[in-house]
Amino acid sequence: MSRSPIDPAAALAALPLWKVADEARPALIRSLRFPDFSTAFAFMTRVALKAETMDHHPEWSNVYNRVEVLLTTHDAGGVTDLDIELARFIDAAATSLGGE
Repeated sequence: MSRSPIDPAAALAALPLWKVADEARPALIRSLRFPDFSTAFAFMTRVALKAETMDHHPEWSNVYNRVEVLLTTHDAGGVTDLDIELARFIDAAATSLGGE
């Protein structure tokens, strides 16, 4: 997997549910809602396990049934293929748990 920075806007072509973050640094962001807190927490657990195997971790926050996820590759200084791979996993995990 490449750690070379890519244009965040170009990454969105493969990730229609994501947006370019309003940050000084290049990043992707997605807001998710789940049926309840337990489901949101289950989602975060799935993503945490995947992130650990990738050695690539999201920045995120959780309030009740809402999860905000921000992806960027810190050591590359921007969005990379790692972010795209993790975003796709996040999309699949959210869908499987009823997230929107």
